[in-house]
Amino acid sequence: MADPRGILQVDALQDFLTGLCVSPVAVDRLERLEPWAVARVFLQGTSVLPRSVVVKWIPDGLRETRTARSRLHSELAALQFLHEDLGIDLAPRVIAADTAARFLVMEDLAPRVSLDQLLRRDGAAAHGDRLAAFARARGVLSAATAGRGEAYYARRAKLGPVDAAADRAGRLAPLRTGAIEHASSLGVPLGGRAAHELTSALDELAAPGPFLALSNGDAEANNILLHASGPADARLIDFEFAGYTHALTDAVCLYVPGPAWLTVGDPTTTGLADAYRRALARGIPEAEDDRRYGDGLAAACVSWMLVRLHRFALLDARSPGDHSRLQLIATLEAAARTAQTFRTLPHLTSWVRRVAAVLRHRWPDADQDFADSARFPPYLARR
Repeated sequence: MADPRGILQVDALQDFLTGLCVSPVAVDRLERLEPWAVARVFLQGTSVLPRSVVVKWIPDGLRETRTARSRLHSELAALQFLHEDLGIDLAPRVIAADTAARFLVMEDLAPRVSLDQLLRRDGAAAHGDRLAAFARARGVLSAATAGRGEAYYARRAKLGPVDAAADRAGRLAPLRTGAIEHASSLGVPLGGRAAHELTSALDELAAPGPFLALSNGDAEANNILLHASGPADARLIDFEFAGYTHALTDAVCLYVPGPAWLTVGDPTTTGLADAYRRALARGIPEAEDDRRYGDGLAAACVSWMLVRLHRFALLDARSPGDHSRLQLIATLEAAARTAQTFRTLPHLTSWVRRVAAVLRHRWPDADQDFADSARFPPYLARR
């Protein structure tokens, strides 16, 4: 038996699960979870395994690439680390893995659905408790894993090479230089005190000290699953880019729009900021220090802003009215607002605002008032 699209090697999966259970196991049917190489797989012939599992695999065209293997290894190591080493129930449990066949079998967390799906369907106002669960879960992950990096990397190294320093820097860090070059081309070069503050901010991220904690590498609303009604019992997913980095990079999504959103609202008025910070401080007491917390959060927000500014040339070539232009300006201004709220990076904040102002002038279609909550409510999806 084979998946007609040649995506998942079902025969290999059946053979592996049969060997695991020491009795025949058959795949009844698949539900592809687009657009990822992930499927919900319904099984027959076993009382040992659940009726359904979730399988993540490396597609045939990527099977021999080092980066694809590394991502599967990181996910496996992170999930096992959380459950087996730390004993916390915050992510799917690994049922089995075949690193040679390049697939990972995990518990099926249904009927939970992604927070992203709920927000798009109902709007943020209908899911305040689930947004709070999202914020808490990000803080709990960092609090539980801070100071345990050696144990994680010992487990991860058994699966293949890993670069802890690159994890701390973040996989998108190289994009920052291009963003600064774009700003210069717009007539807003970075220099003087603003450049000095950026160096200090990046140094903060590179040397997190007590804030060094495990991240799944993509702290967005599509990577948390919750029940659509009832208790907000959250589970984090998608640990392909897992690694130890500055904990406050996982809080950026609460303050600055991610790839899917035009706006995210003000987490201080909604209570999300407090929910996250309280959870974080249980494992990282330094999070209660306003200066240290503010410096780290502002640095993380500015770093993300630069990653998004790297897309300037792409967006500049798009037609007027493209929501990606709105999103970039909203991202710049949200990062600047966060730094201003915590009274840090004043010169860098001024530079970011000048870049945003130039973009508003360059793209008149994107010169809009994001403070208008009627037009731009929290978690307004980008079209």
